[in-house]
Amino acid sequence: MAIDEGGLARRLWFKFRDDSVFSLYTPFFVGLASATLHSETTFRHFISQDLHFLKAFVLAYELAEDCADDEDDKNGLRDLRKRAVGRLQMHDTFVREWGFEFPNEDISKDIATTKYTDFLLATASGKIEGERSVLDKIATPFEKTKVAAYTLAALAPCMRLYAFISTEIQGIINPDQDSTHIYKSWIENYSSQVFEEIALQNEDMLDKLSVSLTGEELEIIEKLYHQAMKLQVDFIAAQPISDQQSVVPLSRVHDFSKRHLMILCDFDLACTAFDSAAILAEIAIITAPKADMDGSDQTQLARMPSADLRSTWDVLSTQYTEQFEQCVESIVASERVEEFNYEPLCSALEQLAEFERKANERVVQSGVLKGLNVEDIKRAGQSLILQDGCRSFFQKIVKNENLKTDVHVLSYCWCNDLIVSAFSSGMLFGNALYTFFLK
Repeated sequence: MAIDEGGLARRLWFKFRDDSVFSLYTPFFVGLASATLHSETTFRHFISQDLHFLKAFVLAYELAEDCADDEDDKNGLRDLRKRAVGRLQMHDTFVREWGFEFPNEDISKDIATTKYTDFLLATASGKIEGERSVLDKIATPFEKTKVAAYTLAALAPCMRLYAFISTEIQGIINPDQDSTHIYKSWIENYSSQVFEEIALQNEDMLDKLSVSLTGEELEIIEKLYHQAMKLQVDFIAAQPISDQQSVVPLSRVHDFSKRHLMILCDFDLACTAFDSAAILAEIAIITAPKADMDGSDQTQLARMPSADLRSTWDVLSTQYTEQFEQCVESIVASERVEEFNYEPLCSALEQLAEFERKANERVVQSGVLKGLNVEDIKRAGQSLILQDGCRSFFQKIVKNENLKTDVHVLSYCWCNDLIVSAFSSGMLFGNALYTFFLK
């Protein structure tokens, strides 16, 4: 990214870049990247909302130009407004290329569109955080410049976000698919050098207009930038995808009333802070001498010294780690798994499943976990440390009767009792939708 290394815009982008990553894994952009969006419904709706954005941009630039004191700043903002008008005029060309038209009547705004455009125009009018316009308190034309800076803070992250997303998508599209990708023109437009220049021009203008601001005013700039980023990401996440199914990470709250979600979650090292298989092995090692002394178990396990059990488990653990790395390396070397391509993904998952099956089989054959007491396992589950936020996340799902959600927790620990006991504290499992797939 060719932004000045010390520029305010660059610092803000990287400070809040984590928010931008959420947009990459929304159902909408996953579908756009893989060219599976319904053009007559989902994509048509998206670009219809984009019209409202562009119109708001044009007005915001005009208001910012009125607030600028320096003639060079006015010229720069005027040029940005002209570019926004040009993109608005190009919109019809793209629409015809995709083969559909908008109705003659005005297209209504979505709630997410309204939130961003209202925020942008309120900022450009000097209304910050719902307060009366700061323009009413400004005594000199020079002071009005800060409103122009506030406006650019609300505009710049939107431009950078679209450049970032489209460039990421462009980098993973299969070259063989490039010529047939239905959304090729949209992706190329926003990942082009021309659009990158527009994004940079917005950021350079934000840097320039912010030079004379006070520390308090720079804090406002940061808040506005972050708010604009979040509103833009929320707009992308809110895009309806009709009845299309998509597999994406659950990184933001979705509108559960409109979508039926199936949440698939790994248990070990996703929900838990530690590998549950290792915990089960430790229980077996610790309880083995006890079973031998009280004569409650006459199996081979009871007669095997704890030292031998621990040695056997260490060998299995080391073997698992080494072979897992080899398995992943072989998949990456043979398949272009970074592409949105279903067949290589299925092949990779099948290889991983076969690897896990063989690893589990070795543990079973070793006899390390034989003879485990169910009550000990349940107590271990109750004391299991879960990742921060894991318990509260599932509590919200379980206790909300209006959610159209199925939750499936997957584990290779061979023990449903461990998982249930790990989540049972403070949760009503009778009302839960959990299904545990055990390998």
